Amino acid sequence: MYEQFYGFEERPFSITPDPRFVYLSPRHQDALAHLLYGVGRGGSGGFVQLTGEVGTGKTTLCRLMLEQVPENARIALVLNPMLEPRELLRAICRDLEIEVDSSDGHEALGQKLNERLLEIHAAGERAVLIIDEAQNMSRETLEQVRLLTNLETATDKLLQIILLGQPELRELLSRPSLRQLAQRITARYHLAPLQKQETVEYVRHRIRIAGAQRCPFSAAALKTLHHVSGGVPRLINIIADRALMAGYAREADRITPAMVRRAAAEVSLGESDGGRRALTATLAVAAVLVVLAISGSVIWSLNRVPEEPPDSVQPVWRQMLEQSARESPWRELATLFPESSAAQVERACNEGLADGLACHRLRGNWAFLRQLDQPVLLRLTRPREGRVVVLEIEGADALVRAAGQDFRVPLRQLDERWLGDFDVLWRDSGEILQQGDRGEPVEHLQRLAVHDVEQPWAGALDGDYSADFARWLRQFQRRHGLAVDGVAGPVTRLVLERVNSTEPGAIDQTD
Repeated sequence: MYEQFYGFEERPFSITPDPRFVYLSPRHQDALAHLLYGVGRGGSGGFVQLTGEVGTGKTTLCRLMLEQVPENARIALVLNPMLEPRELLRAICRDLEIEVDSSDGHEALGQKLNERLLEIHAAGERAVLIIDEAQNMSRETLEQVRLLTNLETATDKLLQIILLGQPELRELLSRPSLRQLAQRITARYHLAPLQKQETVEYVRHRIRIAGAQRCPFSAAALKTLHHVSGGVPRLINIIADRALMAGYAREADRITPAMVRRAAAEVSLGESDGGRRALTATLAVAAVLVVLAISGSVIWSLNRVPEEPPDSVQPVWRQMLEQSARESPWRELATLFPESSAAQVERACNEGLADGLACHRLRGNWAFLRQLDQPVLLRLTRPREGRVVVLEIEGADALVRAAGQDFRVPLRQLDERWLGDFDVLWRDSGEILQQGDRGEPVEHLQRLAVHDVEQPWAGALDGDYSADFARWLRQFQRRHGLAVDGVAGPVTRLVLERVNSTEPGAIDQTD
């Protein structure tokens, strides 16, 4: 409804965990590191525990972790923890591709699971069990989970276990009767809500990803939004979406604090305990619906091949995906850079900078790719992981190169197989500009910064890389999901050039 009015290409505040909209605050980065620690060898067979209030982003982090698991990891994902011990074993066996019979009892399931885990271990792979909403497990099921950590060889545990849950999980595991399980937790992390500045950055980040050129929320409205939501991302989304609808209905160019407070009241965010209880109940239902909605897509992407696309694009997809799985994608990308080989391109994308080429992995959506206006290597996830070169975005289609041929593919077809990750390659000398530097290259950056839509550089265009300019650049990096260091390296300069250039498509390939 309000998308066109405010210049969005899509709704920025959906409560579904779309990885393209993910904003990783320092807390979320730490939490994700704990989860990846659990998937890797660092867990040493103990439990990894991640807790957080409803709506703080645990499920989204789980999806991000699933995208980053190493190839040698076998994942069993339990989204419904309200299972009896035998049902839990059956669910784990199913995800680890173990054939079971309906007549198999508890002992038979345990034996088959142990044999399968030994096979995985012998192949040099890692088995990981992830249990979401773990606070809902019964004591008997928790005891069964503890017993799973007894499956081991002489030197290694066979199963790493990650528990995700609400704060009640911490209380549950603190009971004396569960002290044996609690003692096996090797890493704990509690995900707190966003702070005020993080809420501002979160809102602006989602608005930018949705394709808008400016943030319709006033500074005071953003402060109010943090106050009424408590910094909980899901509440921020719900209230911000409602406030935008109200602004659209009033044809308001800016969202005011009053609109945010009214939106909060409409979603039962009053100051009374009764209002909080009503909101908690509403969000609990919403959380269940979200989990049910995404569970199919997560399990689908891990274990199943999706249905073929319509007949009109079957030949395109069949040839493109088969080529992606069979041959190196670096060869296709190298054809766009004369005098560069596939080996040089691959080295640049593995190391970040090599042989006069810079390469970096970014995350975004189609609007961001249009801004970059640069060939990219799209990372596809289904039906198998692979990469294809996207030459450009034209309207609702992408021009894709695979198997030495160019295809025009609808974006909606790519959306089914793309989670937002891509590699971008460009020529760059690797020059690093930082505080204290002076000269024309710095002045060039300042002139680009003047055209920034969200927060234009208001300082002098004097070619002086001052502390103020470094501070502005850190804010720019934070808004665009880059490493926040205040240094203008190749990646920061590329994004700054593409986002703020007055001549789209032009980039200095020499600096």
